[in-house]
Amino acid sequence: MAQVNFEDFYKVPELKFDISKLRSDLNLILENKKFKSPGVTHFGAISLNQIPNDEDSIEGNNIRGKYWTIADETGKEVSRDIDIDESKYTQLVPEFNNTYFAKVYEVLRKRFKLGRVRLLLKEPRSTLSWHKDPECRLHIPIITNAGCSMVIENVAKHLPADGSVWITNNTKYHNFFNGGEQARVHLVACILESPFKN
Repeated sequence: MAQVNFEDFYKVPELKFDISKLRSDLNLILENKKFKSPGVTHFGAISLNQIPNDEDSIEGNNIRGKYWTIADETGKEVSRDIDIDESKYTQLVPEFNNTYFAKVYEVLRKRFKLGRVRLLLKEPRSTLSWHKDPECRLHIPIITNAGCSMVIENVAKHLPADGSVWITNNTKYHNFFNGGEQARVHLVACILESPFKN
């Protein structure tokens, strides 16, 4: 039997947030904002940060960003979408001021070099495409279920919604699936300095 290795999933030690506050303030945000679909089925995003004074930086393709995929049986890798200068995303979107998300954002910014920070929705009984991203991602699961797992190459891992912070190696081929009957919501941040060895 093969040994399972979680080296591409890193649980950040001694960093944990209040899951009840995250869920409560998520509900407040959802009273005024809805998840936007950036052209991906069963997927939605709400941006927490933007390029200063540039509301267009959280619209359209800027929500999704560049990625690579193997689209068909030829096995040829293709690039999708546009390059994004992640380092320019430094301003909290005003709707998040005076929420627990503002505190979380400030704590994370002091500890990590961040790019875009988003709330990402994965609808029930759905999956993302097999793809890789330009950078690693930080995850704080807010709502999840036992049917949710992230797969990096051939390793699947469930990330529990307990306030923990995870960094995943999205520079490798991966996907995320929600096999449950409840929507999954994670806070996801692009990490501009990778903790993983290449």
